[in-house]
Amino acid sequence: MTDAVSRTPRLLKSASHLGPVVRDQRKSQSLRIDDAAGLLGVSVDLMSRLENGQGSVRLDKALAVLDGLGLTLMVLPKAHPWAREAASSAAPASADSASVVADDNKP
Repeated sequence: MTDAVSRTPRLLKSASHLGPVVRDQRKSQSLRIDDAAGLLGVSVDLMSRLENGQGSVRLDKALAVLDGLGLTLMVLPKAHPWAREAASSAAPASADSASVVADDNKP
């Protein structure tokens, strides 16, 4: 994953779209899935389910993985400029009332 791509906010339209973001970020840090799981204090099974969009993962665990990999999860109104920017670089958005954006920009 290039630095430019990693800094681009992504509009996630379903829970399964989070997995590739997590996998790309983990791989960009040259971490094997078992090493990342150990460093983040979660099981390899949880990392695998999260990355593959299979089964369910508790939100607190998903947030811990995101934080540990240097990512953050933001929930914004669709009208927010950041959400509009992410939507303009993605496929057409669904009719949900809020957008979820995964972004690794540091404040």
